[in-house]
Amino acid sequence: MKMKLTIIGASGHGRVIADIARLNGYNEIEFLDDNKKLKFCGKYPVVGTSEKVKDVQNDMIVGIGNAKIRQRVMERLSDKRLATLIHPNAVIAEDVVIGKGSVVMAGTVINPGAIIGNGCIVNTCSSIDHDCNVNDFVHVSVGAHLCGTVTVGESTWIGAGATISNNITICGNCMIGAGAVVVKNIEEEGTYVGVPARVIY
Repeated sequence: MKMKLTIIGASGHGRVIADIARLNGYNEIEFLDDNKKLKFCGKYPVVGTSEKVKDVQNDMIVGIGNAKIRQRVMERLSDKRLATLIHPNAVIAEDVVIGKGSVVMAGTVINPGAIIGNGCIVNTCSSIDHDCNVNDFVHVSVGAHLCGTVTVGESTWIGAGATISNNITICGNCMIGAGAVVVKNIEEEGTYVGVPARVIY
């Protein structure tokens, strides 16, 4: 049986999504990208720009790292079949909820009671522990760790190797720097770095 997926955004992130899609049984994969010079993303063809989404009838997913752009594109796809992709080497508890258009990459662990919103990226070898609530369009970067009962607001970026301590709430539209350690609630938008994490702007 043929399973076809269209990925919007022909980039390195898109190539990773394509590989996860292949492992999920998609045997026909194509890309859309607004850079008209692109003809391939890895071995997969770029068949047009994002304007072509209106003609696509098969499953789709947005392969764009920027949360605001990912959100805008996904809003245009509200009536489309948005795929949710989980790498077969991820460990996902039985009761975890993962929203549409999200991708969970290799080596990730998501423990019981966790809720992952729509359009999220849970990147390679990250972990989300019990009863966390990760809102829409959040990116949990490579090797980042959310301890138990963490809430992350919409469109926040958790940087590579960052650690969020237990029972912490982070508001939306924040950037948590690589390697940062968050030990208290973050209630204002901004960029937070260091150990313990502090706002820099």
